[in-house]
Amino acid sequence: MRLVIKEPVERMERPYPRRWWALLVLCLSLLIIVMANTALTVAAPDMTRDLGLTSSDLQWVIDGYTVPYAALMLLLGAIGDKYSRRGALLLGLVVFGAGSVAGSLVDSSAGVIAARAVMGVGAAMIMPATLSLLAATFPRAERAKAIVLWTATAGIAIAAGPLVAGALLESHGWAATFLINVPVAALAFLGALALVPPSKAARHGRVDYVGGLLSVVWTGALVYMIIQGPHFGWDAKAVGAAVVAGAGLIAFVAWELRHPRPVLDVRRFLDRGFAGSNLAVALFFLAVFGAFYYLTQHLQFVLGYDPLDTGVRMLPLAGAVFAGSALTGFLTPRLGMKVTVTAGMAFGTVALALLTRVDAGSGYGDLVAPLVILGVAIGLALSPCTDAIMGAFPEAELGVGGAVNDTSLELGGSLGIALLGSVLASSYSSHLADATEGGGLPAEALATAQDSVGAGYAVAHGIADQAARATTPQQGAELAEGARRMADAVGSAFSDAVAHTSLVGAAILAVGTVLVGVLLPGRRKTRTDTPAESREPELV
Repeated sequence: MRLVIKEPVERMERPYPRRWWALLVLCLSLLIIVMANTALTVAAPDMTRDLGLTSSDLQWVIDGYTVPYAALMLLLGAIGDKYSRRGALLLGLVVFGAGSVAGSLVDSSAGVIAARAVMGVGAAMIMPATLSLLAATFPRAERAKAIVLWTATAGIAIAAGPLVAGALLESHGWAATFLINVPVAALAFLGALALVPPSKAARHGRVDYVGGLLSVVWTGALVYMIIQGPHFGWDAKAVGAAVVAGAGLIAFVAWELRHPRPVLDVRRFLDRGFAGSNLAVALFFLAVFGAFYYLTQHLQFVLGYDPLDTGVRMLPLAGAVFAGSALTGFLTPRLGMKVTVTAGMAFGTVALALLTRVDAGSGYGDLVAPLVILGVAIGLALSPCTDAIMGAFPEAELGVGGAVNDTSLELGGSLGIALLGSVLASSYSSHLADATEGGGLPAEALATAQDSVGAGYAVAHGIADQAARATTPQQGAELAEGARRMADAVGSAFSDAVAHTSLVGAAILAVGTVLVGVLLPGRRKTRTDTPAESREPELV
């Protein structure tokens, strides 16, 4: 067996015999870039304590990865199509690994944010490359099954991130959550050389760099606005980003409509199946990432689980993703993607609706059913959408197709964290003010506690520390009782905020389910707007 496979997949007369091993490498590459975000939610408390991060710093530690990741995918996907999809994957793994090493070594908020941005650049190369290499390597008859496994990996990574991070934090610092990426990236790099055949577009003209750069401008500005506005207020930065995003989008569409070989043919969005699939991906990840954002906080802060226990308790989600993926592989060829996608989104709506029952007395048992239903929903909805999006692109644009799918995913996830995170923060602040009214809590302490649930418990612990240092037993008893009431108020306020935010998320996803159901064509009409010479039979 050759250590490095050199024969391009396009020159092979028969399907590549080791394609399922190649898929394992692609899924491994996907796993680490998704886990890089979900693991950080568990490591955030330790990182905040060690680096003295403000809430603004922590937000940008998380989202410093997201902005370059979302902004660069389309351009880098097109470049990979022209020159080398495997080359894009390999380079992305190197950049991602280098950013991970840097993130483990820095000792400041600015350093971590910069390292996360470098990791985001690497992820922007890796993500579209995995999908384009999958589509190029597998014959059409097997592609849907391969995409089911690819999307199942993405869903599992959402739950696996906290588990891996929690296990590492048991005996290591938060830097280990960065370093763990390095051996995995190295293994994926070697696996890609040995098992993933080279691939590039057989017929590809010059890359539309102007269109690509315009996509970077409007997408990057839009993601920045989504992060900046809801979390930090609609100041000049957020408004300016909104203006740049709007102007950049208009310029991008105008340029692409006139260019003979656009980086993305925007006319594809006139096709109901293509538009509906992208909308479904965006809305679904809005709900999933938003729910994941506040559920991990609820498990750690309110229910008191340590990072490892938090990760273990997210495992039902991972198992349910497998079950949902198996169902979609069975149901989609028989019922069509419209049924499975809308059913998956409906299940997601039900999962969020169940979370509206969370209150101060809720335990982990109340979260199991929503997690399982949400996992099944991920498995049902996402792979048919991804298959439809990839099927809309000819062979020369598979990298662009992967980038479009992944950009929809990332925009939805960013919007979910920003929008539902903003609702969560506002609701928590309001409920905490109500719960502590008349309790004698100083205004400064209340303002600190309203910043986040972690800050709220820190205020309660501070009052408990004062009780331990009290000069008289009576004063100590009063302060201890005040600390207990404060902790109860924080837990109750956050639980109520989770319920309220889940209601908002369920309403958004319910409306989205109806829209997607209207947009997606029926089984007999599910054809993508692909040029005639590149059309292939669809598995619906």
